[in-house]
Amino acid sequence: MFDARTRAGVCQCHAEGTRWLGTGDAGGYRRADAVYNVTVPEGFDRTDLERYVDERRRGADFDLDGPGLLTGVDVANARCARADSVTAVATVGVSNPAPLPLEPDQTGSAGPTPDDAADWRPGTVNLVVGVDRALDSGALATLLATAVEAKAATLLDAAGIPGTTSDAAIVGCVPAAESAPFAGSATEIGAAARVCVRDAVRAGLAARYDGDTLPTVDGAAYGVVTDRETEVFEP
Repeated sequence: MFDARTRAGVCQCHAEGTRWLGTGDAGGYRRADAVYNVTVPEGFDRTDLERYVDERRRGADFDLDGPGLLTGVDVANARCARADSVTAVATVGVSNPAPLPLEPDQTGSAGPTPDDAADWRPGTVNLVVGVDRALDSGALATLLATAVEAKAATLLDAAGIPGTTSDAAIVGCVPAAESAPFAGSATEIGAAARVCVRDAVRAGLAARYDGDTLPTVDGAAYGVVTDRETEVFEP
């Protein structure tokens, strides 16, 4: 069973013998008993990110090695949701939105990108999703896609954006557990992952903003609007 503990600005998500697949600096496939979500301070400028995660998890007295995600959100606002064999943990900040207009003239506005702002501090939506089943590489990748899709749908409903400029996710399975061949939205695992992500993201939003009005795209200090056009053609 996956569990989560938070102290000293570090959230540990733990399940012994887990195989993880993640995005971000520590992305890819990896075996570890735990992964971490770490709050970074204002003005954070470290580039040795794996070493930084290691330093922070040791400083928080977490003994297990593992990859980590970074966020400007206080991990005290992390929230979890569990259904069947799936557990999701989310921290949610939307100060740097990344809207994707569906029409070229619906560009809206957003603040400067990180390259334009020396004091940029990301809000970030970070997800960790664990399933107490054994998944092969393809199914684990499908679980990642399922989780990110659910995150985007939830944020579109709550904040009008599919994500921020710095979102990241890690999903994990337990190779020694009962095997499951698929993890898409029509499967038991996929359905559980979708509702867990939905509810963890909603709860994370409520914890982070505590009744305050969510930042809007027009009022965002940082972010990006992807408003480019493409050439559409038949294969």
